[in-house]
Formats: sequence, structure tokens, C-alpha cells
Amino acid sequence: THILEGSKYLRPGKREFVRPLSAVGQVSRPSRAQFQPVSGRSALTTSGPFLNRMSLQWTAVATFLYAEVFAVLLLCIPFISPKRWQKIFKSRLVELVVMYGNTFFVVLIVILVLLVIDAVREIRKYDDVTEKVNLQNNPGAMEHFHMKLFRAQRNLYIAGFSLLLSFLLRRLVTLISQQATLLASNEAFKKQAESASEAAKKYMEENDQLKKEAAVGGVKLDGRDAEEKVEEENRSLKADLKKLKEELDISKQKLEKAENEALAMRKQSEGLTKEYDRLLEEHAKLQVSM
Repeated sequence: THILEGSKYLRPGKREFVRPLSAVGQVSRPSRAQFQPVSGRSALTTSGPFLNRMSLQWTAVATFLYAEVFAVLLLCIPFISPKRWQKIFKSRLVELVVMYGNTFFVVLIVILVLLVIDAVREIRKYDDVTEKVNLQNNPGAMEHFHMKLFRAQRNLYIAGFSLLLSFLLRRLVTLISQQATLLASNEAFKKQAESASEAAKKYMEENDQLKKEAAVGGVKLDGRDAEEKVEEENRSLKADLKKLKEELDISKQKLEKAENEALAMRKQSEGLTKEYDRLLEEHAKLQVSM
């Protein structure tokens, strides 16, 4: 897969040989026949399917990145309300996914972090090749290393943006759910305030009607007089209530006393009944003996 491989470089699918670098830091000047173009491109710059195609894991990460971008754009659509998203999030299918979502999210983050580290390692691997090895006289090798560096940078961008969008997507879903909850609470508070306002308005209308009726009856009451009258009625009602409570306590005490007296009389009558029965038995015995 590398340009320098033993003593020759074999292009996949073609029987063409290219002389390698003779030593590290020393480059043998290639002849013109060694770099004959193949199908309009150089044998070294034509990389074949191995270098042009992404590997399986990076294809999966790129597909996941595209899916994340699509999901973020879908969640940012303005004409879909947070209530509708909340209904979707509360569906059985989504709840089943969320049940195992935390474990999947942690595993996904770990995989993406490992891929980011691998991409950084590849960048550092191919970044300083031109400083260690003189490739000025071998443009094909330089292009090859630049291609490797480009692939490593591309992989870093793919993994990094996938990792970033994972956190962004999770946070966006949380904010939409919170917004839907706040909207529902706001509507509930609004309805409660409207009902309280209607009740207060109704009480004010009843108060005005009572004032009008009192004025028609010949009693002129302003707000202060009405308040004083209400306070007097409240004081009188409180006094009556206190008096009734005292009478109730007295009645309870009398009732308890009467119950105690009745219980004592009942016990006394039971004792008298037993004594009377005993006297009758003795009287019967005396009659039999006589």
C-alpha cells in the first residue's frame, strides 16, 4: 500500500514497476520512462480503488454524520411546533429507543473519540514526512504522502463533526422537550388566571348590584360603610359562634355527668336486683324448712 515497498512499487492491476528511493534522504533521479502517464495520469498519482475509496468504518461514520445533519435540520424546521415534537418523543417507539439510548450514546461517544484520536495520530504521522525525508526530486512520492495527509485530515473532520453533532442533537432534543413542557405550563397558568379574573369580575358585578339594591331600598352605602357593616356582622357572628361553643361545652359536660349518674344508678340497680334474688332464695329455704 505504500510507495516504498522493498525494491519496487507494483500498481494494482498493472504490471508496471517504479524504482524506489535508494535511501532515506537520498533520492535517485528517475528517468522519464519510469513515470510514463497511464490513462492520462501518473502511475504514482493514480492510486487505484484502495486510496480512492473510504474504509468501512469511515464510510459508516460519514453516513452517521449525514444522518445527524439531517436530524438537526429536521428539528430546526420552524413550522413543526414543540408540542408535536413532544408527542413524537412520547410515542412508544421513541420511548423504547430512549430506554436503551443512554448506553448506545456512551458507546457511540467512545467510538467517535477513538476515531478522532486515530485521525490525529495519522495526521502527526504524515505531517512531518517531508521534513525527515527529502522528496523534492520525487513528486510522485510527495503527492502520495500529501494524499495520505489529506485522508487523515478528512477523517478528523468527519469524526470531530460527528462527535460535536452528537452532543448538539442530544441537547437540542432536551431543549425542545423543555420548551414543550413550558408551553403546556404556560397555557395552564393562563387558563387559571383567566378563570380567576372572571371570578373577580363576577364578584365585582355582584357587589355593584348589591349597592344598587341597597340604594333603591333607601339605604345609601358607600364602600367604607359597607366594609364597616360587614365587619360588624362578622364580629356579631363570631360572638354568637363563641357563645354557641360555650353552650355546647356546657351541654357536653352535663351530658357526661348524666351518663355517669345513669351508669352509677344502673350498677346500683343491678346490685339491688342481686340482693333481692338472694333474699328470695333464703325466704324459700326457710319456708321449706318450716
